[in-house]
Amino acid sequence: MATSELDVDSAMTNPAPMDVSLFHHTPFYCEENVYLLCKNLCTSGVADADGSDLFVVFISNEKKQVPLWHQKASQRADGVILWDYHVICVQRKKEGNSTPLVWDLDSSLPFPSPLGSYIAETIRPSFQLFSEFERFFRVVHAPIFLRSFASDRRHMKDSSGNWIAKPLNMKQ
Repeated sequence: MATSELDVDSAMTNPAPMDVSLFHHTPFYCEENVYLLCKNLCTSGVADADGSDLFVVFISNEKKQVPLWHQKASQRADGVILWDYHVICVQRKKEGNSTPLVWDLDSSLPFPSPLGSYIAETIRPSFQLFSEFERFFRVVHAPIFLRSFASDRRHMKDSSGNWIAKPLNMKQ
């Protein structure tokens, strides 16, 4: 995506929704999608050039059954789905009192969403879960993530070695 496709000034001062279709997205490849998203936010001026205001958040658990609401891949009216894991980007600007934002390409919520709203609507901490569905969060500063990104997608192939979901082109 070219920088001109983003309204950079608006995105930096106003957490108003942006057009998610301007960003590369391949279903079921959230880790790779967030890598490309972070790169794009940095190069377009929406985020600091070095990504120092971005954090990559991995959401998972031991059972690989992570319930999240308002997800586009869901077949349910409430948008809930069980992911094996999910990856999002959180932006926290250093200056001013700007609201931290969540960039989740798989969410049906506004893009980006204020962190508080995203947690309340997607994570639903007040919703009573069985212990096997409790979520763990690993936060990685985006500059580290961008420098050391590697993805093992063997779990995305069936027993015959065929892709379960077509992988994305990382040369975006």
